Amino acid sequence: EGDAGTTSMGRTAVDNETVRTVYVIRPDKRIGLFLTYPMATGRNFHEILRAIDSMQRTAKYKVATPANWNKGEDVIIVPAVKDDEAKKLYPDGWETIKPYLRKVPDPVK
Repeated sequence: EGDAGTTSMGRTAVDNETVRTVYVIRPDKRIGLFLTYPMATGRNFHEILRAIDSMQRTAKYKVATPANWNKGEDVIIVPAVKDDEAKKLYPDGWETIKPYLRKVPDPVK
């Protein structure tokens, strides 16, 4: 607002509207995720925990999670993992949807 002034005197909550950002820092000290919410919207802690679960699986098992994934559902072997390495990681095999889309059961029980 152009006439908001240089101090907070007389300003309302609307004038001072802010956002809330949630950061998830990876073990390598890099930002793994940030979600920004407007002041009027509460944060979705289920989504934050779901994202952390996904990132932990990616780091440990070299898998990605599809949209709307939940713990226990199938995951995708990341495309950077070639079939020879995937055979060692997932000796029971996988379902090939496309050459770059190989589904396996969630490795975390």
